[in-house]
Amino acid sequence: MNLTMYIALLLGFALLLKGAGWFVDAASSLARALHIPSLIIGLTIVAMGTSAPEAAVSITAAFSGSNEIALSNVVGSNMFNLLAVVGVSSLLRPALVEPAVLRRDLFWHLGSTLLLLFLAYNLYLGRLEGLLLLLLLAVYLLFLLKNARGSNSGSEPEAAEIGLPKQLFWLVVGLAAVILGGNLVVNSATDIATAWGWSETLIGLTIVAIGTSLPELATSVMAAYKGDSSLALGNVLGSNIFNLLFILGLSCTLSPIAVLPGALCDIGLLCAVAALTLFICRNDGQISRREGALLLALYLLYTGWLICR
Repeated sequence: MNLTMYIALLLGFALLLKGAGWFVDAASSLARALHIPSLIIGLTIVAMGTSAPEAAVSITAAFSGSNEIALSNVVGSNMFNLLAVVGVSSLLRPALVEPAVLRRDLFWHLGSTLLLLFLAYNLYLGRLEGLLLLLLLAVYLLFLLKNARGSNSGSEPEAAEIGLPKQLFWLVVGLAAVILGGNLVVNSATDIATAWGWSETLIGLTIVAIGTSLPELATSVMAAYKGDSSLALGNVLGSNIFNLLFILGLSCTLSPIAVLPGALCDIGLLCAVAALTLFICRNDGQISRREGALLLALYLLYTGWLICR
């Protein structure tokens, strides 16, 4: 039985990596064919697709009443995305920050995180707070769609000439592989962690959060390797905003969440990391390898602190 869990873990990793490659290739091709900037694709389709495991875990947890996992999964995933995913991607290839990210997405990201801290300050996230988060997501998506239309050259899309059906096929296949791989990793890793005697909160902030964020890691690393750093950074920011506004918004709308004092501390740390990311990006317009190494080191320190506490 133990061997089966480890085999499922390895199979999940394989599906994540292969599926991420297919997904990034198809998404980038569609962006070029439809004259949509790859940053917009990263902030919407790729981000929402790679956030599917987080959505599955948190929404299922809300339905079953395990709201502690729903909140810790979102907070832990966003921390992993900002520190580990951006850190590893920047180590592979320094990420150039596009002007649209500086003007819009980084501020939306920090604002959404600060709003969560404000809403959770009374140690309760109710249905009203959930509806507010969902409303803000709708506003954010409207901004993205408006920008996408404004960046369109106005000419007819060339997707049919370069194989739109084939691109859509690999987009769907890649997304399916990413979701299936993420589920395999989460389920097997949770079983292994439970067998090791870890607490539910620690599992939610580490194993489940890392497992559900592996699609973001695989997709962003693959995008950085292929030289599309805007897609890599856009994927992380879009995924984090989607996690905060949609997944957590829907979760507490379905079932109000009682916020533990420790979770409030984690949200505060997430705000500090979001502010640090904004500062790094605005400082020189890129995330260098040295700054990527710093982010990765901070995540290792954060993980060690979680285990020790």
